[in-house]
Amino acid sequence: MAVTEFQHRVYEALRRVPRGRVTTYKALADFLGCGSCRAIGQALRRNPFAPKVPCHRVIASDLRIGGFAGATSGAEIARKRRLLASEGVRFRNERLAEPRRCLADLSLAPAACGPVLRGAGVPR
Repeated sequence: MAVTEFQHRVYEALRRVPRGRVTTYKALADFLGCGSCRAIGQALRRNPFAPKVPCHRVIASDLRIGGFAGATSGAEIARKRRLLASEGVRFRNERLAEPRRCLADLSLAPAACGPVLRGAGVPR
């Protein structure tokens, strides 16, 4: 599967989010100067680099779980919850239990170490 330049930018930005933290589709869109949270979601849906690109760490702006692997309910969302729980991120009453775990401004997060996104049609 070929990866577009936009998808590559989304994946590299998401690598800034460390274990135990999450960000939102909107925060990713703002960081990249993209006006569409939906475009961010579509790029994440096609992520061929999981888990190096941790798309499970992206939630909705209202601090709900959001989507995962193209689904908004069912087994994929249960898997996203398990992945986040394994990193200490919990949800209570369908919302992020500890809002301080959400990185609202990705420019404040450290850059990811080294380029790991090679192959799979990644533009250089």
